[in-house]
Order: sequence, then structure tokens, then C-alpha cells
Amino acid sequence: MEFATTLLIAVGLAMDAFAVSISGGAGLREERLRWAVIAGALFGGFQAGMPVLGWLGGMGLASFTGTYGPWIAFLLLALIGGKMIAEALRGDGGNAPFAAGSAATLLLLAVATSIDALAVGVSFAVLDTPIVLPALTIGIVTFAFSAAGVLLGSAFGRIIGRKAGIVGGIILAGIGLRILLEHLFF
Repeated sequence: MEFATTLLIAVGLAMDAFAVSISGGAGLREERLRWAVIAGALFGGFQAGMPVLGWLGGMGLASFTGTYGPWIAFLLLALIGGKMIAEALRGDGGNAPFAAGSAATLLLLAVATSIDALAVGVSFAVLDTPIVLPALTIGIVTFAFSAAGVLLGSAFGRIIGRKAGIVGGIILAGIGLRILLEHLFF
């Protein structure tokens, strides 16, 4: 597989992580660079690791990810988005989901946005394509997009204030719904 194709796949896979990073960054007021690096590393790491797992699992994972992956991603993103909206409406959202003590939330977001990368890894196995370069490319691109998303979201959050948590929650739930609808109808 040529590098340009791998790069396009990487950009496509990074889009959900980018949108989630914008949502999370919207609530940040402090330590923006720190959270950009943390989010970039987590999202990039999971996006790089999942294709490797899919490649190693080959066809055995194809039926599982095809059947349950979109449902898992939808539930995780909808629950986290709903929690963000509720916290913003109560006024206690703080830096959610990139707040102190929300490591579990950030980890769930990384898993939810990287499930599709697992299926990509399965397709690489079926095509008998080596996985190291694609996985590294996917991880690096996702790191860059996620870190930039946190910084962009933080700038956006300063403009709209506390409503950022509501917007971010709606975006997360919307991404989950899009994943599910694509699975059900396309």
C-alpha cells in the first residue's frame, strides 16, 4: 500500500479524535498545552495500537468489530456527552472531560474513537499488508490532530464560555450517533 493511501486513512481515522479533542478542550481554562499532549498521546496511542490488534486478530475480530463496535462507540460517546451536558447545565463541568480525575473518561474516549481503527487493522491483515508503517502513521497523525483539537477547542471555549460543555457534549453524542447510523444504514 502506498504512503499517500495510508496517510489518507490516517487522516480519516483521526477525525473523530479531533472532534472529541475540540469538545474536551472547550472546557479548559488552564494547562492547555499539557492536556493537548496528554490527549494527543492517548488518542494517538490507541489509534496506533488498535490497527495492530486488528491485524494480529485478523478475521476473528472482523465479525465482532463489525457487529458490536459501532454500538460500543455510540454508548460510550453518548454517555460521556450526556454527562458533559448535565455538568455544564449544573455549572460544575469544570474542565470536563479533560479535568483532573477524569483519566477514566479520557481513556474511554480514546477507546471509543479508535474502534474503527481495529477494523482497519483487520482489513490490512486481509490484504496481507505489513502493519508497522500504517500504525505509526495513524498514531502520529492522530496525535497531531488531537493536540491541535484541544488547543482549538480551548480557544473556542473561551469565546462561548460555559456553553462550551453543552456544545462539546452535543458533539460527542452526535459523533456516537453518526457512527451508529453509518453502521445501521450504510
